[in-house]
Amino acid sequence: MSRGREQVLAMYGQALPRVYGYLLPRCGDTELAEDLTAETFLAAVTAADQPDPPEVSVAWLVGVARHKLVDHWRRAGREQRALAARAPGDAAVDDPWDAVVDASVAYAALARLPGQQRAALTLRYLDDLPVADVADTIGRTVEATEALLTRAKAAYRSHAAHDQFDAPVKEHDS
Repeated sequence: MSRGREQVLAMYGQALPRVYGYLLPRCGDTELAEDLTAETFLAAVTAADQPDPPEVSVAWLVGVARHKLVDHWRRAGREQRALAARAPGDAAVDDPWDAVVDASVAYAALARLPGQQRAALTLRYLDDLPVADVADTIGRTVEATEALLTRAKAAYRSHAAHDQFDAPVKEHDS
């Protein structure tokens, strides 16, 4: 067994909850988080088999997970664009309200965004990356990423407002 594989195996128990814990809140889907976690560790083993393997750490594995999530969103975005090209889309709605939404509404709104928008918002606001790092991660210029973030925030607000009003009303005890 290679030294890299041994490193991956040795830290699997410690890294698994951190990698899965990174992915789950960002994708909001347990099955997808499990699949991406498996892809992350498979990529780590593949990288460990290379002639000059990287130094394996939990932080490195979370970075691999981030790339797997962005790759997933890119694929999903391509699929959504292909479907949208076949069917007419709805016009965007301008949402002037600043509303606090609960987590389920936030996940639902994020899930309805195209992959690139979802990736940009997640990397910028959940991972707290600077715009330049988001641009580098998703393979765009800083200017294109800023424009993408602007469109993504508008789309997110529109979906969140729609989902907020469609959500069942919670009754409060008085």
